[in-house]
Amino acid sequence: MDPQSFQAAYRRIREEIGKVIVGHEEIVDQVLVAIFAGGHVLLEGVPGVGKTLLVKTLARVLDLRFSRIQFTPDLMPADIVGTNVLVADEDGRRHFTFQRGPIFSQIVLADEINRATPKTQSALLEAMQEYAVTVFGVRYPLELPFFVLATQNPIEMEGTYPLPEAQLDRFLFKLRVPHPDVTALVEILDRTTGSLLPEPEPVSSAATVQAMQALVREVVVAPHLRTYVARLVQATHPGGPHSAPLVSKYVRYGASPRGAQAILLGAKVRALVEGRGHVAAEDIRAMVPPALRHRVLLNFEGEAKGIDPDEILADVVAHTPEFAPKEVASHP
Repeated sequence: MDPQSFQAAYRRIREEIGKVIVGHEEIVDQVLVAIFAGGHVLLEGVPGVGKTLLVKTLARVLDLRFSRIQFTPDLMPADIVGTNVLVADEDGRRHFTFQRGPIFSQIVLADEINRATPKTQSALLEAMQEYAVTVFGVRYPLELPFFVLATQNPIEMEGTYPLPEAQLDRFLFKLRVPHPDVTALVEILDRTTGSLLPEPEPVSSAATVQAMQALVREVVVAPHLRTYVARLVQATHPGGPHSAPLVSKYVRYGASPRGAQAILLGAKVRALVEGRGHVAAEDIRAMVPPALRHRVLLNFEGEAKGIDPDEILADVVAHTPEFAPKEVASHP
């Protein structure tokens, strides 16, 4: 696959999703960027804004096996990964056989993930990182490509279990799904309250998705842009030599190296979507909010004032030049 083929395939996927999803063009693009970068996505938004529909439509268009897990306080890890079940064969002899859970799919919707206990949330960790699960000492690989798209409601927090930092860091992007505007809402009503409901068609396959992921890794990144990504991530750490002003005031911990990986992989996908085989600085800057907003932890003052991490990240981008002082001389 070449950049032109990637761009054409992306447009077909994007257009097919657009038959169902209205008014969330930026969210759809960022979810697709994460998918082709090989990462998982955390979708945050109030009920009814189309988070679940987006994931189901994505699975249909990409022609990947889909499963949905509704997270509740009584959900157990075995309900996700599966467990050994005692069965009897034709001769009456009993033996244990592994009954696979819903994690054995290719696109897994973890709906309202913050409503399950930390023990159950952690059942996803090995799958998200290693693409395998271990049950009673036996390791079971998952079918690739494999993605977890989790949703959470930011308003109703009573009885929920916020995701720990270690698990948040496993998500490539955190995306905020907003309310649709009036124009989009009217279009939603037209499409969903009539006699004909829009039905997306598969326009891709698992092999195509994997080929697109492989091409992403081949996108060229100039050395000074890799350094730019590193300095952006360093600027999220308070007390460091590159800290942005708002970081020093409101941040307790900055982004991990996974944040830098997320920025660069997302920038590579964005470059291919734009028809380029190389990353530009604007690709990197566009990926900073989705890649880092869940990796910047506020201090007490930041929490008390209700500081938005996106505001801090905008300050990071504004105070981090593309070229370091020593690089300016060689890049006029």
